Amino acid sequence: MKLDEKMGLLRTYIENQGLKFTNQRDCIARCFFRTRTHISLDELTVKVKKEIPGTGYATVYRTMKLLTDSGLALSRHFGDGQTRYENLPATGHHDHLICVKCSRIIEFQNEKIENLQNETAARFGFTVINHKLELYGYCPECS
Repeated sequence: MKLDEKMGLLRTYIENQGLKFTNQRDCIARCFFRTRTHISLDELTVKVKKEIPGTGYATVYRTMKLLTDSGLALSRHFGDGQTRYENLPATGHHDHLICVKCSRIIEFQNEKIENLQNETAARFGFTVINHKLELYGYCPECS
């Protein structure tokens, strides 16, 4: 989905919630949508403050909550005590390798793993609506 489409969906969502689509919300969303990593609120606040210096952490937090609630962002917890946010993946579902030393996050897709998960769920008569796979260890640089 292109940036303009995402911004349009966000604008509609915010207005449907009876809220205003402000310049700060616009800037926060654009900074987030340009991000290609799993970004924390602290990291995003630094980026936004470069464009609108008076923007506070609470404003970034509330805007990211709107993005998450609207389905345009995913919140993730990778065991480092911070909530990180990611754009909806263009390639669909993916899983993560997380380095416990440097916090590097590597995204990957593996059809065999997906098939095994589906087979396991079916064997137990379980209907999966969502899942996540996170593998924790050491990246090549930290091994």
